[in-house]
Amino acid sequence: ASFLADLHTETSCPICLDYLRDPTTIDCGHNFCHSCIQQRWKDLQDIFPCPVCLQQCRSGNLKRNTQLCHMTDIVKQLSTTRSKKKRQEEKPLCENHNQEASLFCEKDLELLCPQCRISSNHQDHHLIPIDQAATCHRKKLKSYIEPLRKKVQDAENGLRMAVSKLVELKDKVENQKRELHSEFEQFIRFLGQQQEAIYIRLINEKRGVNRKLIENKIQISDHTSTLKNLLSEITEKVVQEDLDLLTGIGSIHNRYELLKPPAVFSYELKREHCSLPPQYFGLQNMISIFQVNLILDPETAHSNLIVSEDRKTVMYRMMNPNCPQSPWEFNVYPSVLSSEGFDSGRHFWQVEVRGTGDWSLGVCKESFPRNAITSPSPNNGCWQIGPWTSKFAAWESVNLTRIGVFLDYELGEVSFYNLNNRSHLYTSTVRSTEKLIPYF
Repeated sequence: ASFLADLHTETSCPICLDYLRDPTTIDCGHNFCHSCIQQRWKDLQDIFPCPVCLQQCRSGNLKRNTQLCHMTDIVKQLSTTRSKKKRQEEKPLCENHNQEASLFCEKDLELLCPQCRISSNHQDHHLIPIDQAATCHRKKLKSYIEPLRKKVQDAENGLRMAVSKLVELKDKVENQKRELHSEFEQFIRFLGQQQEAIYIRLINEKRGVNRKLIENKIQISDHTSTLKNLLSEITEKVVQEDLDLLTGIGSIHNRYELLKPPAVFSYELKREHCSLPPQYFGLQNMISIFQVNLILDPETAHSNLIVSEDRKTVMYRMMNPNCPQSPWEFNVYPSVLSSEGFDSGRHFWQVEVRGTGDWSLGVCKESFPRNAITSPSPNNGCWQIGPWTSKFAAWESVNLTRIGVFLDYELGEVSFYNLNNRSHLYTSTVRSTEKLIPYF
C-alpha cells in the first residue's frame, strides 16, 4: 500500500493533485499536466518558474513525456482504491472548526470552512470557493509582473544614474581643485613678481639716496673747509697793524656775508605696500552680484548644433541638410541664442569652451538677422569674441577655456574676461536701444 501511494504521488500533478494528464517534464525535472503548467505559465514572457522548486526554466516550450504517460496509465489500473477522500484529508483544515477549508474570504484574505460562513467574524464578507479565488488571485499576481519588471528597470536606471552623479560630482570636485590650484599658482606668481618689483624699487631708491647723501657730504665738507680758512684768515687779520688790517678788508667782509651753509639732505623712505590686482576683487564681486543662469533656446539653434536636454550645452555635429528648419533658427552660421535677453541692468555669465575648433560668443540685438550671409559683426548688431580675433591671435591652446561676459546695458559696454587667469581680454562699445541676447 505504501509503495502504491508513492507511485501515485510520483504520477500525480503537483498543481491539480490528480493523475497526470498528457504529462510534461520541464527543465528542473518536475512533471505536470500539460494543461496545468500551460495555464500556470500563461502571460509569462521571460521568466518561467517551476511551481514546485521555483527554478527558472530557459523557455516556455513544453514537451510531452510519453514514457511517464504510459506509467501513469498503469498506476491508474493498479490504484483503484485511492479516492478523493484521502486527498481531502491532505487539504488544509480550518483552525477554528477543524473542517476542510473550501472557501476564501476576499476581505481578510483567509482560508475558511463552511462553518466560518455563519461566524460573526465573516458574516458580511464575500466568500468564494478556493478554485475561483485561486484563479482570480493568480490572474492578479500575473498582472503585477510587468509593473514589477518596469520598477526593477527603473530602480536599475536610478542606480546607474546615482553612480553617474557620483562620478560627475567627483569630476566636478577635481576640476574645481585644479582651477583653484591654477588660481593659487597664478596668485603666487603675481606675488613673486610684485615682491621682486618692490625689491628692485627699494634697491634703486637706496642707490639714489646714497648718491645724494654722498653729494651732500662733499658739499658740507667743502663748506667746513671754507669756514676754517676764513676763520684762520680773520684770526691773523685782527692782530695786524691798522694799515695792514684795513688792506683787503672788503674781500673778507664780502666772503663772510656771502657765506651760506649747504642744505642738509633729508629723506623720508616711502612705505611700499603689497597690493592685489583689481580683478581679484572687482571680478569676484562682479560675478557674485551680477551673475545670471542662462539656458539655450533650441528653436534658434542651427541644424548642425545639438542642444542638450538641460539646455546648458551645445555641440557642433554635421546633420542632414534636408531636415526641416524653424523660421527662428540660424541657417547660415552655426549659432544659437539664449532663451533670455536683457534691455536694462548689468549681467554676468560664464561660458566653458571645450574641445578644438573655432568658436565665438557675445551678445546680439534681438533684430539680428538669422539668415545673414555676412559674418556677424557690430555693423549688423553682433558683438563677439573668439580665438580667431586678431587681437588674441596668441590665444592659449587648451582643452578647456573659461570666458566671462559682462554686459552693462546702461553704460553700453560688453566686456570679456579670461577666467582661467582672471584677466581682462576686451571691452566693446554696444550701441543699441533694443533687447540684447547672449549669442553663441
